[in-house]
Amino acid sequence: MPTTIDVSLSVNGQPVRRQAEPRMQLLELLRDDLNLTGAHVGCEQGVCGACTVIVNGKPQRSCISYVGDADGSAVTTIEGLDNDPLMNELRAAFTRHHGLQCGFCTPGMLITARDIVTRLGDVSAARIREELSGNLCRCTGYVGIVEAIQETCAGKTPVAASAAIAASGARTETSSSIAVTETAAPPRPSSTPATSAAGKPSRQGWTSIEQRLQLVSAPADVWAKLANFQEVARCLPGAEITAIEGEHIEGRMHMALGPMKVAFKGEGQVHLDAATHQGTMTGRGRDTGSGSAAEGEVIWRVLPADDTHATGSTLLVTLSWRLSGRLAQFNRAGLVQDIVQRLAADFAANLDNAMTGAPVSSSQVKPISVWSLLWSILKSRLKG
Repeated sequence: MPTTIDVSLSVNGQPVRRQAEPRMQLLELLRDDLNLTGAHVGCEQGVCGACTVIVNGKPQRSCISYVGDADGSAVTTIEGLDNDPLMNELRAAFTRHHGLQCGFCTPGMLITARDIVTRLGDVSAARIREELSGNLCRCTGYVGIVEAIQETCAGKTPVAASAAIAASGARTETSSSIAVTETAAPPRPSSTPATSAAGKPSRQGWTSIEQRLQLVSAPADVWAKLANFQEVARCLPGAEITAIEGEHIEGRMHMALGPMKVAFKGEGQVHLDAATHQGTMTGRGRDTGSGSAAEGEVIWRVLPADDTHATGSTLLVTLSWRLSGRLAQFNRAGLVQDIVQRLAADFAANLDNAMTGAPVSSSQVKPISVWSLLWSILKSRLKG
């Protein structure tokens, strides 16, 4: 494994090229190398939001972002928004409404506030509070902050905001396998199954990822195994089924985020269509420790293998979710697609093992360590 890597990126519109250690944080590069100290060192676990910067047009926690992952990206810090009209409007509103005291959280808070205005336009105070759940302030009680953002949002639309992003020079990117759409009032999940895992329209306000997994067993055998939810839970790291009654299901999902361990406890509904080999599960849960809530939907369909001459099957899975509370920032995490892909690969391997009678590595409930996943993803990228 190399001791340093070449990194090229744009910071506040200026090209930057560095030799960096693989585990160097983006925050370290900004503060220590470039003297851009507006991004503050707070929790260093991606929880407080003080280090928030804009990466490719979206807010991102620089304390949990590796420099190597920012290669080729456009990064904007609070210093790079000195002449941004919308940011100047927000600064003035924060001053009028006393939206800061010690000021430690303010740079990250302003960047998140700018994202709220540009992405959502004129929204309610309740939605603003929800969007701010990933930025912590120990001084103001948030009242002045919310009032300042709501004043700035008044009369604005997301369409006009998109033009403001383009005018500021921020770069935006899209991906074919991950989609995020926002609206002021996202609908509740429905238990009605879609006609196909790939064909259901994306739910506004949620993040959706589609995965295509190749399995060694025949479609009929895979479908029969997936109908046994206790067995399926054993194949997914961190998952646990606690009760099943008809189409009603209860369970937990354990996850480790640095020093913070969360266990979402919730319930949902499952619908199975044996004729099409398709299933839908919708549900919601809450972690009392972090005060975070989650809504989600999983649609899966078992198909013949992609190669018509091959044995086995293809499992098409569409995962959609929406987080609120302290974990809301992970709705738009930069590496979320890689994390889901790695979890999907582990699930597919465990499911294959379960089909053949081999040991399943997640037979005991263990929290998912997101940081371990991030490190393994970075190592695989460096090897490539």
